[in-house]
Formats: sequence, structure tokens, C-alpha cells
Amino acid sequence: MKRIIAKRTIKEFWIKYPETKDYLQTWYQTVKNAEWEKPSNIKQFYSTVSILKNSRVVFNIKGNDFRLVVKINYEKQWLFIRFLGSHKEYNKIDANNI
Repeated sequence: MKRIIAKRTIKEFWIKYPETKDYLQTWYQTVKNAEWEKPSNIKQFYSTVSILKNSRVVFNIKGNDFRLVVKINYEKQWLFIRFLGSHKEYNKIDANNI
């Protein structure tokens, strides 16, 4: 991805939940260097992701303790962070439309 919006959201989250820092830093670097053209390309890197409608993808963070929902513009190689929270918080949202 050429652009991840917004890295600050990730940094603020790992300050609040320090146990996620290493996982989120690894995720960020992997995604930053990725060139995904379609959802199946993501599955090659992260077999446990959930591909949703509306260009949404759900990543499991720290053994599925946390969830990260992103919206991807494959053509422009932009990734927008739409949600980052606990699994319990994730269950309260509509990940397809957030």
C-alpha cells in the first residue's frame, strides 16, 4: 500500500494497549510494503483475514484479542483504518459499513 490512513490511530491504540505494539508495528510494515490488487492477494499474507463487502477487510491482532477493520482502495493503493478495538467492541459494530 502506498498510503495508510491514519497511522496515528494505530500509535494511539498501542499506547493505550501496549501489548499490541509489536503486532501493530509488524502489521503496518507488512501492509506498507504490500501491493495488493485484490482481496485474494491479502489472503496470501494473512490467511485469517475476513474479506467483507464494501472493500472492508478485518485483521486479527494479537491472536484475535483485537480486530482491525480497514477499507482498501486497490486502484490507488490506499488503506483507510475504519476501526481498531477489542473483539468485544468489534461485535458491537457493523464492520461492513463502519
